[in-house]
Amino acid sequence: MEPIVLAYIGIGLMVGLAGIGSAYGVTIGGNAAVGAMKKNPDAFGNYLVLSALPGTQGLYGFLGFFIVQGKLVPEISWLSAAGIFAAGLALGIVGLFSAIRQGQLGANGIAGIGAGYDVFGKTLILAVFPELYAIVALAATFMINGLI
Repeated sequence: MEPIVLAYIGIGLMVGLAGIGSAYGVTIGGNAAVGAMKKNPDAFGNYLVLSALPGTQGLYGFLGFFIVQGKLVPEISWLSAAGIFAAGLALGIVGLFSAIRQGQLGANGIAGIGAGYDVFGKTLILAVFPELYAIVALAATFMINGLI
Protein backbone atom coordinates (compact mmCIF):
# COMPACT_ATOMS: atom_id res chain seq x y z
CA MET A 1 0.00 0.00 0.00
CA GLU A 2 1.21 3.47 -0.85
CA PRO A 3 1.21 6.17 1.86
CA ILE A 4 -1.25 8.30 -0.13
CA VAL A 5 -3.85 5.54 0.27
CA LEU A 6 -3.60 5.77 4.07
CA ALA A 7 -4.03 9.55 3.85
CA TYR A 8 -7.12 9.21 1.66
CA ILE A 9 -8.61 6.66 4.05
CA GLY A 10 -8.19 9.28 6.78
CA ILE A 11 -9.89 11.88 4.60
CA GLY A 12 -12.74 9.48 3.93
CA LEU A 13 -13.20 8.83 7.64
CA MET A 14 -13.04 12.55 8.38
CA VAL A 15 -15.70 13.58 5.90
CA GLY A 16 -17.78 10.40 6.11
CA LEU A 17 -18.09 9.97 9.87
CA ALA A 18 -18.69 13.67 10.54
CA GLY A 19 -21.30 13.71 7.77
CA ILE A 20 -23.04 10.62 9.12
CA GLY A 21 -23.13 12.18 12.59
CA SER A 22 -24.66 15.36 11.19
CA ALA A 23 -27.25 13.40 9.24
CA TYR A 24 -28.28 11.52 12.37
CA GLY A 25 -28.20 14.63 14.56
CA VAL A 26 -30.36 16.80 12.33
CA THR A 27 -32.78 13.90 11.87
CA ILE A 28 -33.13 13.50 15.63
CA GLY A 29 -33.88 17.21 15.95
CA GLY A 30 -36.19 17.16 12.93
CA ASN A 31 -38.20 14.26 14.31
CA ALA A 32 -38.64 16.12 17.60
CA ALA A 33 -39.67 19.26 15.71
CA VAL A 34 -42.37 17.42 13.78
CA GLY A 35 -43.81 16.10 17.04
CA ALA A 36 -43.58 19.48 18.78
CA MET A 37 -45.33 21.29 15.92
CA LYS A 38 -48.47 19.32 16.72
CA LYS A 39 -48.69 21.15 20.05
CA ASN A 40 -46.97 24.47 19.29
CA PRO A 41 -46.63 25.22 15.56
CA ASP A 42 -45.79 28.88 16.19
CA ALA A 43 -42.29 28.02 17.46
CA PHE A 44 -41.08 26.60 14.13
CA GLY A 45 -38.16 29.06 13.96
CA ASN A 46 -36.83 27.83 17.28
CA TYR A 47 -37.26 24.22 16.20
CA LEU A 48 -35.41 24.93 12.97
CA VAL A 49 -32.38 26.43 14.74
CA LEU A 50 -32.11 23.61 17.26
CA SER A 51 -32.60 20.96 14.56
CA ALA A 52 -29.94 22.46 12.28
CA LEU A 53 -27.17 22.77 14.87
CA PRO A 54 -25.74 19.25 14.44
CA GLY A 55 -25.21 19.96 10.75
CA THR A 56 -22.09 21.95 11.52
CA GLN A 57 -20.06 18.86 12.41
CA GLY A 58 -20.40 17.61 8.84
CA LEU A 59 -19.13 20.97 7.67
CA TYR A 60 -16.14 20.66 10.01
CA GLY A 61 -15.30 17.30 8.44
CA PHE A 62 -15.48 18.89 5.00
CA LEU A 63 -13.37 21.86 6.16
CA GLY A 64 -10.80 19.41 7.55
CA PHE A 65 -10.35 18.07 4.03
CA PHE A 66 -9.58 21.56 2.75
CA ILE A 67 -7.09 22.08 5.55
CA VAL A 68 -5.01 19.01 4.64
CA GLN A 69 -5.58 18.80 0.86
CA GLY A 70 -2.29 20.57 0.11
CA LYS A 71 -0.43 17.65 1.66
CA LEU A 72 -2.16 15.05 -0.54
CA VAL A 73 0.59 14.57 -3.11
CA PRO A 74 1.76 11.29 -4.67
CA GLU A 75 5.15 11.52 -2.94
CA ILE A 76 3.67 11.93 0.56
CA SER A 77 5.73 10.34 3.32
CA TRP A 78 4.42 7.61 5.59
CA LEU A 79 4.67 9.95 8.57
CA SER A 80 2.59 12.65 6.86
CA ALA A 81 0.06 10.07 5.69
CA ALA A 82 -0.21 8.72 9.24
CA GLY A 83 -0.76 12.27 10.52
CA ILE A 84 -3.57 12.86 8.03
CA PHE A 85 -5.09 9.48 8.87
CA ALA A 86 -4.97 10.26 12.62
CA ALA A 87 -6.48 13.71 12.12
CA GLY A 88 -9.19 12.22 9.93
CA LEU A 89 -10.00 9.49 12.42
CA ALA A 90 -10.11 11.94 15.32
CA LEU A 91 -12.23 14.56 13.58
CA GLY A 92 -14.51 11.91 12.12
CA ILE A 93 -15.21 10.15 15.42
CA VAL A 94 -15.60 13.35 17.42
CA GLY A 95 -17.86 14.82 14.73
CA LEU A 96 -19.95 11.64 14.65
CA PHE A 97 -20.64 11.50 18.37
CA SER A 98 -20.88 15.22 19.06
CA ALA A 99 -23.45 15.69 16.28
CA ILE A 100 -25.60 12.82 17.51
CA ARG A 101 -25.46 14.00 21.12
CA GLN A 102 -26.13 17.59 20.08
CA GLY A 103 -29.16 16.40 18.13
CA GLN A 104 -30.45 14.59 21.21
CA LEU A 105 -29.91 17.66 23.37
CA GLY A 106 -31.69 19.85 20.82
CA ALA A 107 -34.56 17.36 20.63
CA ASN A 108 -35.08 17.65 24.37
CA GLY A 109 -35.21 21.43 24.07
CA ILE A 110 -37.63 21.17 21.16
CA ALA A 111 -39.89 18.94 23.24
CA GLY A 112 -39.77 21.50 26.06
CA ILE A 113 -40.63 24.37 23.74
CA GLY A 114 -43.44 22.31 22.24
CA ALA A 115 -44.82 21.76 25.72
CA GLY A 116 -44.92 25.52 26.29
CA TYR A 117 -41.72 26.09 28.26
CA ASP A 118 -39.40 28.99 27.45
CA VAL A 119 -36.18 26.98 27.12
CA PHE A 120 -34.86 27.99 23.69
CA GLY A 121 -32.00 30.19 24.90
CA LYS A 122 -30.90 27.78 27.59
CA THR A 123 -31.07 24.84 25.20
CA LEU A 124 -29.00 26.77 22.67
CA ILE A 125 -26.34 27.49 25.30
CA LEU A 126 -26.22 23.84 26.39
CA ALA A 127 -26.05 22.69 22.76
CA VAL A 128 -22.80 24.61 22.35
CA PHE A 129 -20.95 22.18 24.60
CA PRO A 130 -20.93 19.17 22.24
CA GLU A 131 -20.09 21.58 19.42
CA LEU A 132 -17.00 22.72 21.31
CA TYR A 133 -15.40 19.30 21.04
CA ALA A 134 -15.94 19.18 17.28
CA ILE A 135 -14.25 22.58 17.06
CA VAL A 136 -11.35 21.30 19.17
CA ALA A 137 -10.97 18.30 16.82
CA LEU A 138 -10.98 20.67 13.83
CA ALA A 139 -8.33 22.81 15.53
CA ALA A 140 -6.24 19.69 16.15
CA THR A 141 -6.52 18.86 12.43
CA PHE A 142 -5.24 22.35 11.64
CA MET A 143 -2.34 21.90 14.08
CA ILE A 144 -1.46 18.44 12.74
CA ASN A 145 -1.44 19.89 9.23
CA GLY A 146 1.06 22.49 10.37
CA LEU A 147 3.36 19.80 11.71
CA ILE A 148 3.45 17.62 8.60
